[in-house]
Order: sequence, then C-alpha cells, then structure tokens
Amino acid sequence: MKAVIQRVSEASVTVDAQRTAAVGPGLLVLLCVEPGDGAREVEFVARKIANLRIFEDDAGKMNRSVVEIHGEALVVSQFTLAGDLSRGNRPGFSGAADPALAVPLYERFCARMAEHGVPVQTGTFGADMDVALVNDGPVTIWMDTAVLLT
Repeated sequence: MKAVIQRVSEASVTVDAQRTAAVGPGLLVLLCVEPGDGAREVEFVARKIANLRIFEDDAGKMNRSVVEIHGEALVVSQFTLAGDLSRGNRPGFSGAADPALAVPLYERFCARMAEHGVPVQTGTFGADMDVALVNDGPVTIWMDTAVLLT
C-alpha cells in the first residue's frame, strides 16, 4: 500500500462538475492499494496517518496529529501511485490492485481512519476526479508499506 499524505488548509474533489467532497484543515490522503495488501497494511497505514505529528504546536514545531487539531481527511483512491516507469515513457499500472481487492481495502482504510477519530470524506473510486488542495507548509509525505513493513 502506498500513500501520499499532504497537510492541507483545504481540499476538495469534483466529479462531473459537481463537488462531491471537501475538507477544511487536515489531510489529503492519496491511497494506492497493491496486490498482496490486506488488513495488516490497512491497519498500519490508518494508525500511522491518524497519529502522524505533522501539525504545528504552539511553539511552531510539527508536534500534533490530525486528531489533536480536530482536522479532517479527504481520502482519494490513486492507482497511479503504482506507476512503473522502468520501461519507456508510458507508465504501466499493473502494480495497482484490481478493483475487486482495492475497493474493500480502500473502504476499510476510510473506516479505520474514522475509528481513530478522523472525520473522513472520500473521492469517488474509479471516477475521473478533479482534486483541488491548498497544501499547508507545504508538507507532503510519502508512505510505502513495502518499505515500512519489511
């Protein structure tokens, strides 16, 4: 499982010219489910992101989590994070999980984030989405369970 986590002052998703989700201060999480991912990866990533201390405390240090600031998360499925650039100039996406595996794990991830105390809005799985954000900081962090859980 791969994730790109961005600290945002706001973020939104638009599908077919209609805004379908929006959050205020918090996180934009671009999430990619890969073949072989399961409950272990979902649990690890949800817990890690909910507790990630990337928001400033009163001293201006990154020392607070999205839970502590009462922030929200916008979670967007992002199969292109599995893009393989090893051959040619056109990325291959065979490293992304089939929707039959990806959808339930994506939904479970969102549920686990909510269980950790993070209100969650979502993109529309498989849709052509316009994602808008104001990256606060900017703070952008990349996570890969293939590296973290080995």
